[in-house]
This record gives sequence, structure tokens and C-alpha cells, in this order.
Amino acid sequence: MTMRARITFTKQGPLRYTGHLDLHRLWERAMRRAELPITYSQGFHPQPKISLAAALPLGFSSRGEVLDVRLNDDIPVEEIATRLKDSLPPDIQVLKVESVDERAPALQTQVLSATYEARLSEPIDPSELTRRVEEMMKAETLPRERRGKFYDLRPLIEMLSVITEANGKVWLRMVLAAREGATGRPEEVLTALGIEPDTVRVERTRLIFQD
Repeated sequence: MTMRARITFTKQGPLRYTGHLDLHRLWERAMRRAELPITYSQGFHPQPKISLAAALPLGFSSRGEVLDVRLNDDIPVEEIATRLKDSLPPDIQVLKVESVDERAPALQTQVLSATYEARLSEPIDPSELTRRVEEMMKAETLPRERRGKFYDLRPLIEMLSVITEANGKVWLRMVLAAREGATGRPEEVLTALGIEPDTVRVERTRLIFQD
């Protein structure tokens, strides 16, 4: 009896600088340590059937990463979570484990968009930032260049708002498209707003999937 388990997890601390492939390997090792019966592909180089929903850019933390893993046995989801707890580094916390239909489409094809929080470390006038954001959202196009290719950033920004806390701290909340071939990147939005991305702490808070 096989199963497809979906795991929602955090990625914090120094692990923010762990790339997509290394994260994949980290999960494989953790699952082996937890003695979970991972399903492997056939052929000369069997690969674990683990798929991460969407690559997280280096340096970003997350409170809502998602992966699917196929297992050779049907294991209660609570048991999967318990077994993984002791096998993962402290910067990865399992938030939820659920069983999903094995016939459902691949996880990566189901991602529509992602929500981010961008915490600014350099002081900025909230009214000036609000003006820039409003201007950006009114724009019909926002031509940008990435790796020598030109593209329009505007349709990739689904929502962008300025949050001002009671203590005067200002940060940005954004919802960006995260579909295959149409992914909005927070650092591109920050640059377009005239903010140096290196001075901002970005966290992905949620991935939004098709129903």
C-alpha cells in the first residue's frame, strides 16, 4: 500500500542559504534517518520521489514551504511528523503532514502564487513608500531585465501593500505569481521600488495552490 504525503515546513536561520538541490538531499537524508520507506525511481540512478513545490531564492526564510514524498507504505500522518521531528535540523520545523491523492497532478504544477513579507532595515518615510507602491500598482507595464531577457514585472504582482506598525516600523506584504514560466521575485519588486534588496529581510509566508 503506497501513499503520497504532503509536508508543510519552515526554513529559517542559516538554512536560508541552503540551495534547492541541497535542501532536496537534506530531506532525503532526514527521511532515511526517520526510517520512512521512500519510493525511488527505476533505472541506473534511482532518485527519491520527493518534490519541492517551488524553489526559494537563497537568503529568504520561509514559514510555508511544501513538499510531496511518495512512500511504499501507508503510514499515519501523525507518525510521519513524529518520526521526522528528531531527524531534521532545528531550522526546519514540520508544520503539517497530510495524505494527498496519488493521482493528483504534480505539486509544482499546482502552485499559483506566493505571499511574502519584506522587512526593511533602512529607515524610509511610510508616505513616500506608499506613493511608490501606488504608482507601481497603477502602472500598465513594468519592463525589467533578468539574465539578459526583458519581461514585464507588472502582471506578476498580484498584491502589494505597505504595513505600518504601531511602533513606526514599516514593511511590505506582497503576493506574487509563482507559476511555471511566470514567477515574480521579491528582490525585483524591491529594486523597482528603489529599495536595495540586500537591506531587506524577505520571508515567504505561504504558497497558494489551485484548489
